[in-house]
Amino acid sequence: MIIAPLAPSDFEGAVERLAAILQACVSEGSSIGFILPFSLDEARAYWRDKVAPPHTAGSRLVLVATIDGEVVGTAQLDLDGMPSKRHHAEVSKVLVDPRHRRSGLGRALMAEIERLAAEAGRWLLTLDTAGDAAETLYRSLGYEVAGTIPLYARDAFEADRYDATRLMYKDLRSG
Repeated sequence: MIIAPLAPSDFEGAVERLAAILQACVSEGSSIGFILPFSLDEARAYWRDKVAPPHTAGSRLVLVATIDGEVVGTAQLDLDGMPSKRHHAEVSKVLVDPRHRRSGLGRALMAEIERLAAEAGRWLLTLDTAGDAAETLYRSLGYEVAGTIPLYARDAFEADRYDATRLMYKDLRSG
């Protein structure tokens, strides 16, 4: 397994695989901002329209995890912040291909996210999650729940249901 930042020049070449992972995760009910039905075209548009511009500008890091040259996971670190928040970064879209879950990829992606955040002078990391498995992972890595927001997002499967999200944080200075 290799985890590395995705170079902006390599972004377009990775879009198909990143879109497939995103679609697979949404299809399994991951609460990551999308609802079903969710097409591969919508997944491609997310990467090209929402992620590529800040990634190219350097305000968002995109990591990819590869096994035997195939992208099997990804995570993002948003470094864009107001002057009063230059110590802060937001972790988002930690996605592991469902075929490779429970193999340590999520933990490895988070370790590299934390290393790169610290290297960039960002010592307070935040994220939100609605999934119990994801929350268990983040807690095991030292993240703490700051609070819960009810009715935060539509459920991926049920259009009339809204799910809560838990806001979590970690102070990297604490170890």
